[in-house]
Amino acid sequence: MATVVPLTRTLLRSSLTHTGRQLSAAAAGSHGEQAARTWKILSFVVALPGVAVCMLNMYLKEQQHSHEQPEFIPYSHLRIRSKRFPWGDGNKSLFHNAHVNALPGGYEGHEE
Repeated sequence: MATVVPLTRTLLRSSLTHTGRQLSAAAAGSHGEQAARTWKILSFVVALPGVAVCMLNMYLKEQQHSHEQPEFIPYSHLRIRSKRFPWGDGNKSLFHNAHVNALPGGYEGHEE
């Protein structure tokens, strides 16, 4: 019993000290709330309009962009086919896009 009393006092002191730390942290918590409020305001006032302006810029530039295929130049080091692809007709890559990707003879519909 004699050893339980000092142990109890030590535990009570540590819990009281810990409670004091929590109270001092809670007093500093108002700064955290103010910082969170500031970042929330900055998000709505700066970040969201910034994203909207970037989206508008991208949309307007895309509207001005010409959608014509560039001239086909048959460079000897590009579109080399040493063997056929194992899908489709064997000449088109797996993610082939007829509007962008040229075949060895040129763009589809313009082959010589």
